[in-house]
Amino acid sequence: MACTEESLEHSMVFAGLAGMIDPPRQEAVGAIKVCEKVGIRSIMITGDHRLTAVAIAKEMGIYKEGDRVMTGEELEKVSEEELAKFVDKVSVYARVSPMDKLKIVKAWKLKGEVVAMTGDGVNDAPALKHADIGVAMGITGTEVTKEASDMVLSDDNFATIVSAIERGRWIYDNIKKYLTFLLRCNITEVVVIGGVVLISGPEYLPLVAAAILYINLVTDGLPALALGIAPPDPDIMERPPRDPKESVFSWDVKAFIALALIVEIPFFFYLFYHELADIRHARTETFFLFIIIELIIALNFRSMRYSIFKLPPHMWLVLAILSQVVLTIILIQIPSIRDGFEINKPSLSDLEIILGFGVVVFFSMEIVKAIIRARMRQGRRGSA
Repeated sequence: MACTEESLEHSMVFAGLAGMIDPPRQEAVGAIKVCEKVGIRSIMITGDHRLTAVAIAKEMGIYKEGDRVMTGEELEKVSEEELAKFVDKVSVYARVSPMDKLKIVKAWKLKGEVVAMTGDGVNDAPALKHADIGVAMGITGTEVTKEASDMVLSDDNFATIVSAIERGRWIYDNIKKYLTFLLRCNITEVVVIGGVVLISGPEYLPLVAAAILYINLVTDGLPALALGIAPPDPDIMERPPRDPKESVFSWDVKAFIALALIVEIPFFFYLFYHELADIRHARTETFFLFIIIELIIALNFRSMRYSIFKLPPHMWLVLAILSQVVLTIILIQIPSIRDGFEINKPSLSDLEIILGFGVVVFFSMEIVKAIIRARMRQGRRGSA
């Protein structure tokens, strides 16, 4: 006898219903909140039903009242240019095809935004390739997807992306500190030493070659390396995304370099020419002034934004600076070293002048930091 629906389904007793749910990871929910705080927009693109997608998106904080939801069928009816006009209003895409994902990426890029796209399947490869940053899943992702992406997420966890953003900002900040410190110190050295030679001739060289090399060793060595491993600023994940077109020589970097031209260089010239009657004494003051000023700058460059009184230097920076101070004190006790550098032991009055000017440089940096913080607050209010 042929099996039919009527012959199979009879004498049944209702026992209950079974349902399945794939809840979002709690760390992913927290990561979405961090993204929102720093100005990174999170969008859900899924093959699930519209209602399912919206329910999960609400739970994760991606969908908010007033946001639009689009399905793959609706996406097919609009062009990339039309989608670009309202793509920032859409938070959830449901029942989408691989080509729909590519269209969404292109629409965001038409608005001039930097787009990161995640995916794991072969069909995600075109969208990952076209995005500014393609992120493939390391566990569930196919080899094709990994090859097409810029980054592979080894644990398939969205929260790891946020951690990577934080680490990237931290590294970029430290590069700026290191670069600004070296540029500021070396520009001062070049202008002072080269300027004196141009004005007065090589016989009045402010520092001999051995002294110049030693200064670079003391200031560009351990203190500069310590700046490169400085801990992140406390607000590193509260700042808006950096403009990708912004040069590393941003206005705050230029402000610190300009400070050297305005404050430090004139004093170096004044001090050297004031003591020019005794060239060895002039070189002594110039030598120790370079060392003290550059170490003070390194000490205060723990952060380019926060005051040293709020964010004190970390242990490695303090140890690096102290070690160079101790090394210098020991070396200048050796007569042959002093003769090689063509300097004398600094007198108490020399140290008073040098340390006094060091205090001026220290507080001038604090003023620049205060201006930077004020501009940051103004910028946040303007974007709010």
